[in-house]
Amino acid sequence: MAIRNVVQVGDDVLRQKCFPVEEFDEKLHALLDDMKDTVKKEQGAGLAAPQVGILRRLAVVDVDEGYFELINPVIVLQKGEQTGWEGCLSVKGKSGVVSRPMKVTVSYQDRYGEKKLLKAKGFFARACCHEIDHLDGILYIDKASHIEKN
Repeated sequence: MAIRNVVQVGDDVLRQKCFPVEEFDEKLHALLDDMKDTVKKEQGAGLAAPQVGILRRLAVVDVDEGYFELINPVIVLQKGEQTGWEGCLSVKGKSGVVSRPMKVTVSYQDRYGEKKLLKAKGFFARACCHEIDHLDGILYIDKASHIEKN
C-alpha cells in the first residue's frame, strides 16, 4: 500500500470522463488500498480515481457511516435538496457552497465485481455525489454558487 499523489485543479485528467472498470483483479485491489491510505492521510471524505491520475470509474468515500469502495457507481434515485459548503482534495485552499440531493441511492460494484445498492443521506449523500461527479470530469467549483479561499 502506498500514498498516491493527489492531482490538483488545472490538470487535464480532472476534466475527463472516466472509463468503466472491467477487471476486478489484484491491480484494482492495490489501487483501492492506496486510495484508502491516501484519503485517510489527507483527511478527506472521499477520493476518486482521476484525483490520483487514473481514468477509471471508481471512488472511495470515508464518512461517519463508514468506508465505502464504489466501482462503476450510478446514482439511480435522488430525493430532496441540501445546500452547504464543500471542499476538495484537488482544489486546495478553497471551499464553495453547492446544492446536492439530500438522499441518493447508488448502484455500484464492490472490489470483487458484486453488484450492490447503497442508500445515503445528508453529508454521506453529498460525498457520494461529489465523488461520482469527479468520474465525469465535474468539480464542485463548477456547481458552486459561492467560492471562498480558506
